Parts: sequence; C-alpha cells; structure tokens
Amino acid sequence: MSGFTSQIPQPGPQSIRGRGARSNASGRFESQLREAFDDGWTEEDARPQQTPTTVSAENAKVIISRNDSPDVGFSASINPYRGCEHGCIYCYARPAHAYMGLSPGLDFETKLFFKPNAARLLEAELSMPRYRPELIHIGGNTDPYQPQERTLRVTRGILEVLVAFRHPFSVITKSALVVRDLDLLAVAAAEGLTRVAVSVTTLDRKLARSMEPRAATPDKRVDAIRRLADAGVPVTVMFAPGIPGLNDHEMEAVLERAAQAGASGAGYVALRLPREIKDLFREWLETDHPDRARRVMSLVRQMRGGKDYDAEWGSRMTGQGPLANLMNARFHAARKRYGLDQPWAPLELGKFRLPAKAGDQIDLFGG
Repeated sequence: MSGFTSQIPQPGPQSIRGRGARSNASGRFESQLREAFDDGWTEEDARPQQTPTTVSAENAKVIISRNDSPDVGFSASINPYRGCEHGCIYCYARPAHAYMGLSPGLDFETKLFFKPNAARLLEAELSMPRYRPELIHIGGNTDPYQPQERTLRVTRGILEVLVAFRHPFSVITKSALVVRDLDLLAVAAAEGLTRVAVSVTTLDRKLARSMEPRAATPDKRVDAIRRLADAGVPVTVMFAPGIPGLNDHEMEAVLERAAQAGASGAGYVALRLPREIKDLFREWLETDHPDRARRVMSLVRQMRGGKDYDAEWGSRMTGQGPLANLMNARFHAARKRYGLDQPWAPLELGKFRLPAKAGDQIDLFGG
C-alpha cells in the first residue's frame, strides 16, 4: 500500500456529531493511504456541515447469501443493505466495506448501498424447481431496518415475498421500525414461520447515543419487543455486544426489562473486534470514555487470550478465560431467572408453496 507520512503533528480522534466512527482510514484494499492532518481548526471555530449520507443502488445478481460457519446458527441469509447508518461503533460488519474500496470508518455509516431488486430476485430464487426451503435470516450483516428503510422499503418487499411463499424466516434489528411490518410478521407468526430478535445493548440513553448514534433509543426498542409480543410474534432479546467495564453490568437489567415487555428468549455475544474495528473502537473509547478506555481494553484482552480479538471457532462469540466464563454464567442465570430459557419450537418448513399467479388453474381439491 502506497501513501505518505505527514510531518505535521497528528490530531487525536474527535467526536463527529451524529456518527459512530471517529475517523475514516483507508480500506485495507485501497492503493492509496489517507491520513489525518492538523489544518488548524479547533472546537471554537464554526463546525462544518454534518457528514451527509449517500445511498446508491447495488445491482445484485442473487439475494440469498450462504455460509458454513459452525457458530452462527443459520446458513442462509438476506442483507437488504450494505453499510449501516446506525453507526454502531462495535459493528462486526464494518470491515466488509473495505471490499467496496471504502473505509470501515465513516464511509461504512455514510456511504450506503441498497438492493432495489431484492424482492424480485428472491421470488425468482424461491421459484426455482430445485429450491428446498430452509430458515432464511434477515439482517445477519447490517440492520434491515436502518433509517433508509422508511422510504426504500427493501426489507418490506422481502417480507411480502416470504409471507406469500409461506417461507420460514427470522429477523434481527435494533430499530423500532420493525413494528411497521407487524401486519406481515403477525401473519407469519400465526403460521409458525417467523421469530424476531431485538438487540438491546444498554438501557442508558447517554451511552446508547454515543455507542449507537442513529439507532432507536433503548425505550423504543423495549416498546418494539412489547408490540411484537402483543401481536403474537415470538421475540428474543439480544444483549450484544457485552462489553466488559462498559455495559456488561446492565445484562441482568436488560433481560429483566425485555422479559417484562414480553420477550420469550434471550441471547448474548461478547464484544468482537476483528480487523479495523479494534482501531475504530479504541478511538471511540478515547474520545467518549477516556476515563475508562484503558480498563475496558484490558478487560477485553483478558477475554481474548491477551489479544484485542481471537477469531477461534467456538469461542469468538463468547470469549474465553475467567472473565468470559463469569459473563456466560451471569447470562444463563439471568435468562433462567426471567423465564427466557424456554426452547424455541422449530419454524415450519412444510408449509412452503409457490403462490398462485394470475391465470393459474384453480385446484379443485384445495391442495
């Protein structure tokens, strides 16, 4: 990678209003390296206009992605968007933006891509003669209900197709916008075809605003759990990520609030810092939580064998060592205490069928 080294003293990372990342370093596949430099502006000077968000159409060829990871829990998924305007500083999807020639930092949350033909592609894939139904997870990478979904309605179109085909699916989000689609989710739930996971990372509004700047407030997420449950949709609360020394002390409180709202399951994931995320997360800690930055990173390394991150299968989601074991034990105890440990009924696979089209012959026997 080519670039230059500035001789001008480098400024420390600074908070950018309404954004999660504190920098926009080059992606690891770019041929040129961008570096920050001190141009003399200070906090006393007039602030420039906020970093705008751009949204571009992506001409996808297929819509169902597949993986063989042993610790993910699903092999088929749909991601309506690339990048995420929520700006969660810990997001494990950030490094994927480097494959687009963009930064996992600010580019990830300001240069977004959507798949306008997602519903059409999905309908075509599900209609293939050799297709066999399996659980499809929506939002395994970036949030399917980020702010742009209000107008683009890509996720809405995907749900419409899945419901029409009576296809089993799950959804994960930290957005209250999910309740917009209660009409579809309730129909699917009544057929045993869906469940929804809502991520509640903290109940502290100030921490949420800093850590997940454009996501729904904690109260809005808890209310989404309540409204989903009231509509008969099975809901899991996800305490993810658990960050030692920052939000891990809230685990029990989050699970209790979610159970009171009607959640019937719970999950958690320990903080993961692969690739560029470790640098972005440290920058954020130093600007937003300088009083505890060193301690948090020390605790993180205690859970990762002395490293910022260890991608070993079987432990990458929960970490390892005494601290990780304690967090795991606390989670399972709280899950049991609040009745969130009941086994899920498997989603229905046998109800899948191609919806009738205009001009199709009527089945006189109701098959």
